Order: sequence, then structure tokens, then C-alpha cells
Amino acid sequence: MQAHSKQSVSFPLECDVLVVGGGINGAGIARDAAGRGLSVVLCEQHDLAAHTSSSSSKLIHGGLRYLEHYEFGLVRKALIEREVLLRSAPHIMWPLRFVMPHDRGQRPAWLIRLGMFLYDHLARRELLPGSRGLDLRRHPSGAPLKADFTRGFVYSDGWVDDARLVVLNAMDAAEKGAQIHTRTRCESLGRQGDRWNATLRRQDGHALQVRARCVVNAAGPWVAQFLGESAHVRSSKSVRLVKGSHIVVKKLFDHDHAYIFQNADGRIVFAIPYERDFTLIGTTDVEYKGATDSVAISQDEIDYLCTLCNRYFSKPIAPADVVWSYAGVRPLLEDAAADASAVTRDYQLDLNTEGAPLLSVFGGKITTFRKLAEEAVDMIAPALGNSRGAWTANACMPGGDLFAPTPQNRSVREFDSFVHGLQQQYAWLAPQLLHRYARAYGSRAHALLKGKNNVEDMGEEILAGLYAAEVDYLLRHEWATCAADILWRRSKLGLHFPKGSEAVLDAWLAARGGQRSDQPELQEASR
Repeated sequence: MQAHSKQSVSFPLECDVLVVGGGINGAGIARDAAGRGLSVVLCEQHDLAAHTSSSSSKLIHGGLRYLEHYEFGLVRKALIEREVLLRSAPHIMWPLRFVMPHDRGQRPAWLIRLGMFLYDHLARRELLPGSRGLDLRRHPSGAPLKADFTRGFVYSDGWVDDARLVVLNAMDAAEKGAQIHTRTRCESLGRQGDRWNATLRRQDGHALQVRARCVVNAAGPWVAQFLGESAHVRSSKSVRLVKGSHIVVKKLFDHDHAYIFQNADGRIVFAIPYERDFTLIGTTDVEYKGATDSVAISQDEIDYLCTLCNRYFSKPIAPADVVWSYAGVRPLLEDAAADASAVTRDYQLDLNTEGAPLLSVFGGKITTFRKLAEEAVDMIAPALGNSRGAWTANACMPGGDLFAPTPQNRSVREFDSFVHGLQQQYAWLAPQLLHRYARAYGSRAHALLKGKNNVEDMGEEILAGLYAAEVDYLLRHEWATCAADILWRRSKLGLHFPKGSEAVLDAWLAARGGQRSDQPELQEASR
């Protein structure tokens, strides 16, 4: 890949679409719109995926439990998207098998089997194997469980690195002409004729004036606040804030399946292989009324997750075993559900056309982000005189073109072949490090390693396995500005490094002068 020159910025910025919010929905909409030839500016007050979009259970799934609430349309839509997404980014997404142990206190086995049959057949399924019954006394997944659990079920869904998914959407948008401004808040917004006048304020105090023909409010938990305080627009829709929290412990099992556990209160919790050495456990569903920019797991939630796991696993865990935790607030579309876990995960798009268009995004889930973005741009494009059709269903994410420029089954099913080729081409690097590069960057690993012929060319090893070349790549191409961006969102290396590593990396970045430009260098889509 070759880097193009950095984008120039003129003031005031003129654009077709101003997207407010750098989570998965905002980045997805910016990507779709830019790909249709619309000029796009996206602003995010913090880092990309700094909040809800990096705090999910990291699953591309239809939502098996949503069948209990008769949300067949949502499940079908998500199952269709599951296949589309797995093809688009096989480096950061992959198939995952889930084991559901069964006991007498749960729904009858025949009813669970019926639900899984429906889950298998609500949408066309080409990449993933179907569900089946399981004898836990003979299957490896039964070994870590208590002896009481002898029978279960296994079904398929997908795994995703959620924060990297957001970054890849932003990268694709930028490579198609969008300007992405992180750590930049939309301070004020007002209609003037057929335009919106916006003031964007960077963290360093610098102001950008933007004139946009349309504004997309993809502010997530702040969607209603942004409407009232910044856009001064009333809406009949609202969001219900539900906190989801997760804990991470040292790995509880050695096989590659995940678990889905049912609790007596009707909730479900996943236990998922995570970052090679850990198990990810979550999530909770708790009504949330606090500040949306300072969300943390509570002791009650930690106790709840530990207690539920101890009902199933033979080796108990305690709060002291938690090595990391995270929590996020999901802005779910308000409905009449009394239980937070029953609130719909579907979305609605609200288009206000009292002057220059304003589109607000309410609700949603990570699995359906691409479809949401497509529908959003379909809604605003006519008002902007744009007639280009939808395009993302058959397009790769940056780095996803492992074997071909368009998604192929082979990319999903033969990721290991790509890793093997990478390890042969760059045999002077440790195989495990190259595997990590393949998972994080896909075909873009060639850009990271371009011009390198030995380990010395990678520059200083700042932390174990983290070379200056990779950090430089993240600064130049992925809007990283600090250690937290690099160690917890662009990667999860923070889990593997000792305490104090974040300070070491921040000091290294400060000595180097930090990020060199607000707009990263762009890359060609092909290798």
C-alpha cells in the first residue's frame, strides 16, 4: 500500500453531511455516505469507539434470546447481517460455537431445540454450521462444567473486535474522502436556510466552522441531549439507557467454544475465550441514570457475574480473580418493557426536514450497524440530490481483502492460510506476533511492514512485542493519540502488559511529540 498526501482542511468546511458521533453507527454512516460520493465530516468528542461501541460482548449474532420476546424481524435482520459482516472483515471477525448447558430448572429441552431450529432457519446460512444436541460427558466443553450438566446444545454465531470495527469503518470513510475529527466536540449547531452552521471545538481549543447540507445525529447515549441542547429540535422518540458490564478473568477452559448460561431470573450471560489467556464474562442489563461519560461496573454486577458462572463451572471464581472489567451504556429505543433485558435492540431513524435535514439514530446493535447505515443514507440521499445505490453489502473492510478485492467464503474459512503466507513472507518476525498483526490489520499488515527486512527495522521495542513501527502506523493511519487508544481500543495489549505500561507508552509518545496530524495518511485499498 502507498500513503497518499495528508488531507488539507479549508475553513469554513463545506460538506454534504456532518456526522456527530464516532461510534459504530456514526462511523458506518460516514463510510456509506462517502462511498456514494457525498462529502462527509465526522466529529467525535473523544476517541473513536471510546464508549458504547468498545463495551459490547463483542459478538456478531442474531440474538438467540430475542426470540423469547418475539422479535423475529430483528433476529432475521441480524442473522442476514451476520453472514455479510463475516465476509467483509475476516481478520477481526470469525465464527464461534456456543455451548448451552441444560438442567431441569430451565425450559424443556424440546422447546430450546425448537428455538435453535428457528434460529438456524430464519435466514440463509452458508458459512456457519447449524445447531445440535450435545452430550457434555463426551464433549471437551463438558470438562470445565459441574458434573450435574450432562446434556446441552451447541449453535453458531460470530465474534468481532468491536473497537477495531469502528476504526475500520472510519478508515474506509477517510479513504473515500471523508474528514474524521476525533477529540472534537460539536459545540453549537443552527439552521440557516438550507444549511446547518456548526462550530466544532477540538480538545486544544481550536474551533472549526462547518456548513453542512445535512446533519446526522449518531451521538449514541447523547442522542437526545444533542437534539435538545445543540440542535434545539424536539423529538417524539427517546432512548432508554441500559448499562452492560463485563469482567475478564484468567482463562477457565482450554477449548475454543464459548458458553451461553441461563440464569433463574431469565437473563443470559456469555463466557467467551478472550485474548488467548483469558475468559470474558458478561453482560449485565441494568437501568442507568448516571453520567454517560463515566460508566463503571458496580460491585453488585461483579458479584452477579461470578455467582452465575459458579453455578456452572466446577472451578469457582471470586471478585478477586477479576483482572479487568469494562462497562458501557447502551442507548436502547424506549419501549414499554418493564425489564431492562427485554428492551428492544432494534433501531429507528428519525428524519426532521423542517429546513436543512437532520437525521437522528435511536437504538441499534453492533450486528446491524451496516444495515442501519445503509438505511440512513438511503433516507438523506434524495434531499442531497444523490442517486447512487447502496454498496457496502459486497465490500470488504480495510484489511479484509485477504485473497480477493471482494468478500469470498475463502477469506472467512481460510484465514489460517493467510497467516501462514504472512509468516513465510516475514519469517524474521516471531510467528505469534505476525498472527496478531494478521488479526488486527489483515492485508494492511503489509503496509505496517513495508520496507522492513529485519527486526531492527521495526524500531524500538517500547513494550514486549510492541515496536515503534506499529505505534507509528496507528498514529499515522488510525487516529491514535495516547496509550489508552493503543492498548485498550486499537488492541487489547493492555491485558497482557504489566501495571505501569500505559504510563511508559504515554511517556514515549510525549517524547516523540504525539500524533503528527489531525487527519491521518490515507492508504490504497489494494495491497
